[in-house]
Amino acid sequence: MSSSSKEPLKVGIAGLGTVGVGVIKIMETHNAMLTARGGRTIEISAVSARDRGRERGVDLAPYAWCDNPVELASRDDVDLIIELIGGSDGPAYALAKETLSRGKSFVTANKALIACHGKELAGLAEASGASLRYEAAVAGGIPVIKALAEGLVGNDVSGLYGILNGTCNYILTRMEREGLDFAEVLEDAQRLGYAEADPTFDIDGIDTAHKTAILAALAFGTAPDMDNLPTEGIRNIAPVDIDYAKELGYRIKLLGVARRTDDGIETRVHPAMVSLSAPLAKVMDAINAVVINGDFVGQTVYEGAGAGEGPTASSVVADIIDIARGNTYAPLGIPVSDLQELPAIPAEKHLGTYYIRLRVEDRPGVMADITSVLAEKNVSIKSMLQRGKCDDGGVYIVLTTHETVEACIAKTLNHFTNLECVLETPTMLRIEA
Repeated sequence: MSSSSKEPLKVGIAGLGTVGVGVIKIMETHNAMLTARGGRTIEISAVSARDRGRERGVDLAPYAWCDNPVELASRDDVDLIIELIGGSDGPAYALAKETLSRGKSFVTANKALIACHGKELAGLAEASGASLRYEAAVAGGIPVIKALAEGLVGNDVSGLYGILNGTCNYILTRMEREGLDFAEVLEDAQRLGYAEADPTFDIDGIDTAHKTAILAALAFGTAPDMDNLPTEGIRNIAPVDIDYAKELGYRIKLLGVARRTDDGIETRVHPAMVSLSAPLAKVMDAINAVVINGDFVGQTVYEGAGAGEGPTASSVVADIIDIARGNTYAPLGIPVSDLQELPAIPAEKHLGTYYIRLRVEDRPGVMADITSVLAEKNVSIKSMLQRGKCDDGGVYIVLTTHETVEACIAKTLNHFTNLECVLETPTMLRIEA
């Protein structure tokens, strides 16, 4: 059947910020191409945003306007809704439920919505026969959702990890290149528009956690789980740690990690030391990247722009085209009724290697105190560095460990903090690759 003989797919857009405007630009610029690729005409019928009078650089006159985004779901001239409002609750959540309950398809770039309500929304979509797609919710323009849901379905995925927040990667890159401290780079990133006025979601790892929860669900056939995802950000990364990491053959990155073991699922978000020879170590500035390990395909690496008007809008439009073509699959990769409930492995049971930095008094006997604590807590030293006096007194002792359980590391750090010779709270980073 030719595209001209099919009914047009009529679209409503909720949210006209950077990405919403980007979607309109793509659909207007490539209208004929998208019609050919989707197999039917795709038309924007109606839009909704908070400020009707705001200048956005696109002509909204051809489209009906809804002050309340939820009204889009009940319009007869809307078959599919694109949600670009953001937030796990409020209008975005209400719009998602209303749209899917009515059997209309729903495309979103909202990672918080899928991470927090993915199972419920997937159930609504399956019950009504609607499509729920969210490629743009993770890693911007990188088609990593499609990779897990389609390209790698013949594989048993054992784990994945990635750089999923461009703001944090940009900050860490500049700290390394220019020797600047975190606060200085953050302020500059806010001025340049790389970081929000309130950067909490980015720099405290929450944004990465939402994305990690979604990827873990698709990889392992589980529901997204934010309740069992330990999360740390990059506020406490210091230039001295970046320097020591380089000397030891590593680079510091904020990672989202998801692994499946015989004991269950391990998900976590934290800054980590990555080997300079690893693929993720070469990913700099605001770029995202994800590494996925499958039993038959081996290691696959996905890299590209993780945010911004063009890349994110590109992923939104890709979902629209799939729906236009009739390409559908269960929103979480498998039906909700088949999702597994696998145990969540607590952080204290993580088995890995670690970097520890101490600032201690420069006097005899300190090293003996340190090594005795490590022996008592059953932590084995792999390497140790000691440098001259710090500007503010004391000396740095930096050590890396052999593989050990995180509970032992936590006890060790607590004991170090209580030693008289230790002058500040110890710094610990996990070594991932």
